[in-house]
Amino acid sequence: MTDAPAKQEDTSRLIGTIEDLGTVSLEAVRKFLDTVDSAFPDLSEDGPRRKIIDSAFAMTEQLVGTGTRLAKNILDVTQRTMSESTDSSK
Repeated sequence: MTDAPAKQEDTSRLIGTIEDLGTVSLEAVRKFLDTVDSAFPDLSEDGPRRKIIDSAFAMTEQLVGTGTRLAKNILDVTQRTMSESTDSSK
């Protein structure tokens, strides 16, 4: 017999960790943007400042997306394992 409440708590903890990753990543981008704003004057919409900011957001989206995909894969494997262990105990 499996301990479903404990496994659900583990899953909830993993989801919370993923949410924290997103929050920390966004805060890092905000701090980076503050640095860019103080270092580069806003001269044009298509200047180096805009390119740096766009690149920072693209990088953050990739990092958070990778973390999210990893977490989904872990959850899928965990659910399959739980299902298989439940099926084999019958």
